Amino acid sequence: MNPQKNNIWMFLASVKLALSILFLLAAASIIGTILPQGEAAGVYRDFYTTSFGLSGSSADILTKITFQLDLDAMYQSWWFRGLLLLLSLNLIVCSIERLPDVWRLVVLDNLATPLDRITNMRTRRQYTTNLGVKESCEAVSAKLQTRGWQTSRRDRDGGTLLFAQKAPWSRLGVYVVHISILTIFTGALIGSIWGQKGAVNIPETLTTDKIYQFGPGTPIDLGFTVKCNWFHLTKYPNGAPKKYESELVILENDEEILTKTIAVNDPLTYKGWTFYQSSYQSHQKFIISVANSDTQVEERFLAPPKQAVRWQQENLLFGIQELIPTAIPGNYKYKLLLSDGKGGQKIHILPDNEQLTINQEDGSSYTFHVKEFYSTGLQVAKDPGVWIVYLGCGLMLIGLWVAFFVFHKRLWILVSREQDTTHIFLGGTTNKNKAGFETEFNTLSDSVADINQIEAQ
Repeated sequence: MNPQKNNIWMFLASVKLALSILFLLAAASIIGTILPQGEAAGVYRDFYTTSFGLSGSSADILTKITFQLDLDAMYQSWWFRGLLLLLSLNLIVCSIERLPDVWRLVVLDNLATPLDRITNMRTRRQYTTNLGVKESCEAVSAKLQTRGWQTSRRDRDGGTLLFAQKAPWSRLGVYVVHISILTIFTGALIGSIWGQKGAVNIPETLTTDKIYQFGPGTPIDLGFTVKCNWFHLTKYPNGAPKKYESELVILENDEEILTKTIAVNDPLTYKGWTFYQSSYQSHQKFIISVANSDTQVEERFLAPPKQAVRWQQENLLFGIQELIPTAIPGNYKYKLLLSDGKGGQKIHILPDNEQLTINQEDGSSYTFHVKEFYSTGLQVAKDPGVWIVYLGCGLMLIGLWVAFFVFHKRLWILVSREQDTTHIFLGGTTNKNKAGFETEFNTLSDSVADINQIEAQ
């Protein structure tokens, strides 16, 4: 590799480069959180004027910079994607640079470890016994096996070296984390490039087969129809919105495919499109549902207050004469004026979103239901990379668990014979959690000492 390429490689493998990119991504994310995304120029001009107290000319300059740097669509901008790609390249190069050394530790022939290194280990213990070398090896191996340590052996310099280890693969946990980050970035880039996001307002009882892209407002064809059956708003005693939900119906070729009631954080997903409950809009009109209690024939009417509605089929005339405020601001009871078509009129009080059955003098009976007429506000997204992101998140959890909670533990047992006495030397190491390993090592050493005719030195 020539010096120039070597310098480029070392630059890409630099930890400083990774920290710099992370700092830039964090700063960009903060800006993207504070700055409105996907809005028109006037919105940004007003934002800079009201939020920072800037003059009109300064706000115009910042607005121009916002669009030149794609700050209005930061997460889809070329430079944000470029930072993600550069960080991905940095992770790949760092992994390639350091993986060979780690892999050598995973597949290392530990029975070839120099004996003087074993006898000088910080965590060690020594015993003597009258048993022979072979008998001692068999006894120690059997004792360690009962505690989950499988030993291998090799004759070394007139003695026998036993070796056992646990979780050598745990050294690769950090690379699983690297792979998970790359997987998340891949999913994010796929969603950023091929994903679609928009919004739509659907009035109750009506349908749409399009949404409108954030920012430019370009219509996007869904390929199916969405209907809002109803919208319901629940308020706190002070009138603030407490909960709002919509019943959405998916239609294809006028056939009902799927029906679901959605609320905030409980969306509907169909063919990759996800519909989130995000807002609502009142139209200052009311939906009056009326049903003949005998025939079960039902009809819906849309009317503002003080406007009469006629149900021709039943020759029934009715309307909301007055809105009666309740203790909850913005909530009403309804003064319903009902005519039988023969000159007789009666007034009835209906609570909001509740049914009331009214018996007429001619023996007929009708059930009324009144609620305010709303449009449900939906944010809609299609992200083909979302399952790749989920996969990356799962890999990250596995990698972090391995990296922080699973340790590579190694144990050597050197058995040698000198002057009718067998010497047993135990040494061990771990790459993490040394205090915990010392406790386990002492327990293993004590179990070896329990073998008959073995004494500690």
